[in-house]
Amino acid sequence: MSRTRSRAAVLDQACVAAVDLARAAVEENVKPGEVGEHLGVEGEGDRVVTHYFACLDRAYRGWRWAVTVARASRARNVTVSEVVLLPGAGALMPPQWVPWSERLRPGDLGVGDLLPTSDDDDRLAPGFTETDDDSDHQMIFEYGLGRARVLSPIGRDRAVRRWHSGESGPHTPLAHAAPAQCSTCGFYWPLAGALRTGFGVCANEYAPDDGRVVAADHGCGAHSEAAVLPHQVEPTAPILDDLSYDTAENASEPDLAGSVDDTASEPLGHS
Repeated sequence: MSRTRSRAAVLDQACVAAVDLARAAVEENVKPGEVGEHLGVEGEGDRVVTHYFACLDRAYRGWRWAVTVARASRARNVTVSEVVLLPGAGALMPPQWVPWSERLRPGDLGVGDLLPTSDDDDRLAPGFTETDDDSDHQMIFEYGLGRARVLSPIGRDRAVRRWHSGESGPHTPLAHAAPAQCSTCGFYWPLAGALRTGFGVCANEYAPDDGRVVAADHGCGAHSEAAVLPHQVEPTAPILDDLSYDTAENASEPDLAGSVDDTASEPLGHS
């Protein structure tokens, strides 16, 4: 087995010498004074050469003009094939292009906007894969009469992670300060299906998550069993009515026991 040798392109001297022709081709498409010095040539193939010129436009610093010229076989005249603006070393480049489907964020969809999904979206599965908690739906609404696609296990798991780590999950200051979890609240309406044990909808009009999906271990101050604590009143000094009596210090009581003993010790019959 022999290796294929790549032959370096031989620079055509007529194309290399066509510097003025290449410069004139650029100046026809730009404003005066935007074409700088000649930066060199590069062979593209047989009788095909690209000339490079510095770009002096302040909006394209670091870029360069590339003019490709060519000469037909056995022809003397050189013609211009292409004129483009290419980035050079240190050129200011735009950010990497991201598909529109990856640039969307929650809340970007406005009134009248359409957000189509691709046929191979892994968040969706064919409609006949949908099942009920109790039994299958008779081939899902008589097979073909139901939804075309339903939520796939991948889409369900992504929603679970997104909801549980979001503002309606357990890791928020609101949930940490709540008196109890949503799973014990009377306004908590559990979801049906596989998400029943982990998520529900808040039905308390005074709660911040009213009408939203909340995690079972989420919570807020509008819990149905939240106790109303009484206001603590600072104790005050008692008020005494001293108009109807006089205050006096307590006098020492007489020693009654000693008086009784002295009387009992006297002899009888003496006055």
